Amino acid sequence: MTKHNPYNFLPLQPTGRNETNTANTYAPEDMIKIYEQQFLIQVPEEELTEFLPALKAFYDIDNHTLDVSAIIFDAIADSAIIYNHKIKVGDYQILGELIEEAIEYDDDNKGDESAENEEIQAYTLECQRTFFINDVEIPYHFNLFIYGDGYSTLTKKETVLEKMYWFVRGRFEEDLLDGAEDNDSLESVNAQLVSLGIREMDLTTVDEIISYVEGSIIDDPMVDELNKLLDDAE
Repeated sequence: MTKHNPYNFLPLQPTGRNETNTANTYAPEDMIKIYEQQFLIQVPEEELTEFLPALKAFYDIDNHTLDVSAIIFDAIADSAIIYNHKIKVGDYQILGELIEEAIEYDDDNKGDESAENEEIQAYTLECQRTFFINDVEIPYHFNLFIYGDGYSTLTKKETVLEKMYWFVRGRFEEDLLDGAEDNDSLESVNAQLVSLGIREMDLTTVDEIISYVEGSIIDDPMVDELNKLLDDAE
């Protein structure tokens, strides 16, 4: 007999029953899929109260199972759920070579022999990090500026994820950024997302996703490669 499946839940095979025989048990990777569907399946507003009972009935699980699925997701999933969107960090690419930059001292340091004689090397490097939003691949290009022990990034404005970054930054730093009025609007960003098959986002979701992206563009493997490039350059 085919189960009633009005929300197109993924068919998953249970591994058995729990100790009290009140709910099915599932493999950890399937528990992650159950957890994700709570947030990623689009449900009409008038059906929101019916959705969770339908999910529990389809998989024959209880609230405890859902709690455990959240714990498993946090422990082993390679992605994050931000409101109704899943985001995953992909690979990085270094797209060019280190370019040595000349340091220009500001007026406060001009004439300061200790500052001018101190040998501080600076480089720029073109990079890319791939992200996946709801399993749609989106590249994120940025220029990396390395100065002494620190670094900063300058994001391009080509892909929708890059435009989301400038949209967020423009809202918070409108008085400081030249050309902030040229940034895409939320409506424009959402139109581009929908064209890729990604559901629309509200302001809070866009802010949280860009915060996640900014915290993820440089990871330990990338730092290791950058250090090797810097050692070779010196």
